[in-house]
Amino acid sequence: MCTPALRALHKRWPGAQITIAGKAACCALLRGLPYVHRIEEVPARAPLPALHEAAHALAPHGRDLTVVFPHSARAAFLAWLVGSTRRVGYARGGRSMLLTDRVKPHRVNGRIEPVYMTQEYLDLVKALGCEDDGEGLELWADAREVESLRARLQGKGPIVGIAPGAAFGVSKMWPADRYAAVADTLTEKVGAQCVLLTGPGEERTRDAVRAAAKYPLIRLDGGVPTIDSLKATIAALDVLICNDSGSRHVAVAFKVPTICIMGPTSPKYSCGPYERGEVLRVDVDCGPCQKPVCATDHRCMTRIGTDWVVETALKYLPSRK
Repeated sequence: MCTPALRALHKRWPGAQITIAGKAACCALLRGLPYVHRIEEVPARAPLPALHEAAHALAPHGRDLTVVFPHSARAAFLAWLVGSTRRVGYARGGRSMLLTDRVKPHRVNGRIEPVYMTQEYLDLVKALGCEDDGEGLELWADAREVESLRARLQGKGPIVGIAPGAAFGVSKMWPADRYAAVADTLTEKVGAQCVLLTGPGEERTRDAVRAAAKYPLIRLDGGVPTIDSLKATIAALDVLICNDSGSRHVAVAFKVPTICIMGPTSPKYSCGPYERGEVLRVDVDCGPCQKPVCATDHRCMTRIGTDWVVETALKYLPSRK
C-alpha cells in the first residue's frame, strides 16, 4: 500500500537510489519494482544489536533521506541510527525527537482518525514535495510464471482465488465451511476453477476449507507457499474472494476484482479508490472493534451469508464454461 508513495519519491528524484528496509515478507512483496534499487531485510521486532547491524548496512544507502512509513518508535530509531540527514515520519508515539521532519497525523476534533493507508503514505511524502500520480497500488510478478499458471488452466472455467486466512487474527476470518460452500457453488454454477491460497501458519484453515468442500480446490504453489508464488497466482486470477487481508491488497495492485469479506476492522484503513470488486460488510453494534479475537459471537462475519458472496462474485466473473 506504500507503493504509490515510493513511486512518487522516484518521480520527485528520478536519479536517486531507493533502498527498502523492512521485514522479510515486506521485502519479498516489493521485490521487482523498477524504482526499488536495493533491499535490506530487517528482523521483525529486531533487538538492539540487530538494529545496530541493520543501521550499519543501511548507512551508505540512507545518508540523505529516510522515510519512516511505520508508526513504531523502533522504525524511527533505526532511521536515527542510520544517520540520515533527513528523517521524515508521522509525529506520534513519542518519537518526534528521532525525526527531523515531523508530519502531523490526520485528526478529527483533536483525535487521530484512521485514513486509508495508501493516502496516509502519500500525505507523508507530500511533505517532501512528492505528488500522487493517481495510478494506485503496484506490484511486480514474473510474467512468464503468470502465463504458465494461466496456461495450466487454459480453456476451462473462470479462475477464482479463495484466500481464507488473515494474519491479524481469527476475528477477520470468515468461517472455513462458508468459503468451501462458495467454492462448491461457483464450481457448479459456472465451472469455476477455485484456487486455494493460504500461507505459512494457515495450515489448519487450509485443511478446514478442503475438508468441507465437495470439489477439490487447486493448489498452484506446490504446497510451498511463498510471496512470489502468491503474487504470480493472484495476478493470474479472474476474481479473488478473501478476508480483509494482505491478499486483498495484492489483488488490488494487479487490478484483479476482489470480493472482500470484512468484519471487525474499520474500512477507513483499507478501502480506497483503486479497488475493483466489492467489500461486503454488515454494521453491528460492537464494531468495528479492531480486536484480533472476537469477544462475543462474531456476528460481524457470521451475518454475511454465502449467497451474498456468490451473487457478488458472479457479477465479476467471465463466463468460460
